[in-house]
Amino acid sequence: MEIRKLLFVWTLVFLPAMGPWKDCEGATACTLQDRSYHVKLPDDWDGETPLPMLLHFHGWGRQGDLIVKHRRISGATRRRGVLLVAPNGNGRSWDFWGGRSDDVEFAAAVIENVAAHYPIDRKQIYVSGYSYGAAMAWRYACENGNAVAALLAVSGSLRQDEACPQAPREVRHVHGFADNVMGFPMGPGGDETYPVALWRQQFGCGPGQEESAWGAVDFLTFDRRVWTDCVEGHKVTLDLHPGGHFIPHGWIGWQLDQLMGRVPHYP
Repeated sequence: MEIRKLLFVWTLVFLPAMGPWKDCEGATACTLQDRSYHVKLPDDWDGETPLPMLLHFHGWGRQGDLIVKHRRISGATRRRGVLLVAPNGNGRSWDFWGGRSDDVEFAAAVIENVAAHYPIDRKQIYVSGYSYGAAMAWRYACENGNAVAALLAVSGSLRQDEACPQAPREVRHVHGFADNVMGFPMGPGGDETYPVALWRQQFGCGPGQEESAWGAVDFLTFDRRVWTDCVEGHKVTLDLHPGGHFIPHGWIGWQLDQLMGRVPHYP
C-alpha cells in the first residue's frame, strides 16, 4: 500500500481516540492503532510557536520511553525548542534490512498524528537514530526522506549499495573506528569516507573536504569531512572518532544548532 494511502487509514483510526495534547507525554505512550510512540516537549514552549521535530529511532532492545529521558537525546532537544518524537519498534527492534519496511509507514503515520496535535514546522523535520535505530533512520530517509530536512545517524547505517527512491536534504553521520557492534564500514583500500558513500553518490557530490577537528566536550574529538558541492543543494557531513559504539556527548545538540542556524553549544 502506498504510504500516503496508509497514512489516511492510520489517521482515521487514531484521531477520534486521541484526547487532549497532554494525555500522552514523556513516559506515557501515545497509542496509534496497535502500536505506540512517545513525545517530549521542549522547555518553555509557548504552546503556539511551530515546533521543529526530531523523530528518533531507539536502539535494539529499547523503547521510546528511554529516548524521551535520555540526556544525550532529549537533553539536547528540550533545550533547543525541538519536539522529540520516539516511536516504539515491534519486538523492541526495527525492520530495516530490506526495502518497503512497514516501520517506514508506521513512522510516517506517527509524524502525521503528532502534527494533528502540535504545530509542526514542516521545514524542520529531522530524523535520527542510534545503532539499529540509526539503520532504521537511514531506511526511513531512503524510502520516505523527501520531506526530511536532515538525517542524523549515530553508529549505524544501511549497505552502501542500496538504491534509495527518496532522500533527505542533508545527511549527518557519526561513527567510531572502534565500534564492535555496528562495525565501522571501511571502504575499499581503507576509504574512511565510505560510511556515507550511498548519499554522496546519490547526491552527485564532488571530492569533499576536511574541516577542523571539533568536540562538544574536551574528552572526545571528531574529525569532520563535508561534501557541499552536491546537486540541488544537498550536503553530507561525516564525523569520525576513535571510540566505540555510543551516542557521543553533545553530538545531537551540536547538529541541531548548526542546522537551525544557531551557534553550537553544550549541553
